[in-house]
Amino acid sequence: QGRLAESGGGLVQPGESLRLSCVGSGAAQGFGLGYYAVAWFRQAPGKEPEGVSCISGGSRTHYVDSVKGRFTISRDDVKNTVYLQMDNLKPEDTAVYYCATDQMHSCFRPDDWPRFASRGQGTQVTVSS
Repeated sequence: QGRLAESGGGLVQPGESLRLSCVGSGAAQGFGLGYYAVAWFRQAPGKEPEGVSCISGGSRTHYVDSVKGRFTISRDDVKNTVYLQMDNLKPEDTAVYYCATDQMHSCFRPDDWPRFASRGQGTQVTVSS
């Protein structure tokens, strides 16, 4: 069965950067992330999950307004990994970040991303001075 695993979170100061990684596993069933839309969403304490970014099966990228110009999503099909480069981090970016896929080609809407069926365990990002 395919699985996702996030890494790369941490504690940083405002203005600093982090790169999150999402690795797909389950090679026996071909859980190849390169074929599917993969999204990042986040959840801060006491808040609803919020879609952040998505890369489609055709590598079209999508971002919510709050992260446009600061975050960059990309994929490395050889490593079966999707990245989220986060620059100029702000305290309001503090959350647990998850990657997720519905094993579909398209990203659909940001509201859909937290509802994708397969997700990892999450990685904590804390931005604080």
